[in-house]
Amino acid sequence: MRLLVARCAATYDGRLSSTLTSAVRLVMVKADGCVAIHADVGAYKPVNWMNAPNTLLDEGERWIVTNPKGERLTIDFEEVFTDVAHELDTERGLTLDGVERELQELLADHPGHLEAGLTCVQREFRTDLGPVDLLCRDDDGAAVAVEIKRIGEIDGVEQLTRYLERMQRDPLIAPVRGLFAATVVKPQARVLAESRGIGCVEVDLSRLRGEDDVHLRLF
Repeated sequence: MRLLVARCAATYDGRLSSTLTSAVRLVMVKADGCVAIHADVGAYKPVNWMNAPNTLLDEGERWIVTNPKGERLTIDFEEVFTDVAHELDTERGLTLDGVERELQELLADHPGHLEAGLTCVQREFRTDLGPVDLLCRDDDGAAVAVEIKRIGEIDGVEQLTRYLERMQRDPLIAPVRGLFAATVVKPQARVLAESRGIGCVEVDLSRLRGEDDVHLRLF
């Protein structure tokens, strides 16, 4: 990860347009290429950002970040106070109350609850951006990447999108399609997933734990 504390201004052009006036901010570039600009207020949410995959053109006093969708984030640096880089762990750490881990274990043992005919090939299949929860094969032998969350939100869909983009480059498993599984999939996440050709599955964990007739809703 690269971290800059700098006085900067920024403009974003894409589905909408926005402008950040000059101020001292924290600019982060993560290992997956995500670029985020933070103010000294709020929690995790940046004031502007560009998710991976993207391309960063460093012109010294100006960064131009573009992505395949034609979006563009331009950051103009006026004064840089700190510019450091650290290699951080790219693995996921915290799993809330163990639910995601339990879902992964149960669905790895019973992948047919996600989709009829699905078989699990490997748990925690590694990509260079981190592990996707399950690598499966469908009835036709095609690869299916499954990302599992307790609550399915937009960030989880973005995460699976990044994994799929990397996995499509592997000739041994490509083509790969995605499934996003959660106890609840938020409407915005479902819309985003559908727009990217990713299927969504809602799993009833209480029934998955101990009943043969598992209830799930497919979208």
